[in-house]
Amino acid sequence: MSNELTHFDTKGNAQMVDVTDKALTQREARASGSIIMSAETLALIAAGGHKKGDVLAVARIAGIQGAKRCSDLIPLCHPLMLSSVKVDFSLDHVNNAVHIEASCKLAGQTGVEMEALTAVSVAALTIYDMCKAVDKGMILSDIKLLAKSGGRSGDWHAGEAQT
Repeated sequence: MSNELTHFDTKGNAQMVDVTDKALTQREARASGSIIMSAETLALIAAGGHKKGDVLAVARIAGIQGAKRCSDLIPLCHPLMLSSVKVDFSLDHVNNAVHIEASCKLAGQTGVEMEALTAVSVAALTIYDMCKAVDKGMILSDIKLLAKSGGRSGDWHAGEAQT
């Protein structure tokens, strides 16, 4: 694992990383996060009873769109031609949360970690936006990278010792 910040040149100026000489490889990343809410809000989402419509369907589309537009939001991200973006939800009635997992894939010269993280973040923000009228106290929580594969640095999985 490198210990240098690649988005800075030798003078400390911000730069977009030059990926020209990187090999074209299959790359994938998975990220997750949660949004914690009141039991009543979660029940409303689960029952599909929200007056704005199917909260999770809208959040899924928003997450996919977020991944596709990542380079418009994060200044030094490369615009990528994603081949797949998936956003999935699970309802946790014990902890009053919606858990979100996103995966992004492509064949390219740079990774898709930021796209997966953005998909999760935008999906969670969309849930918040759609439900804020009934629950302003929702908490976005634990957004993190779960795994990435491909590229020069190889595979990485959260919780495993890194060399």
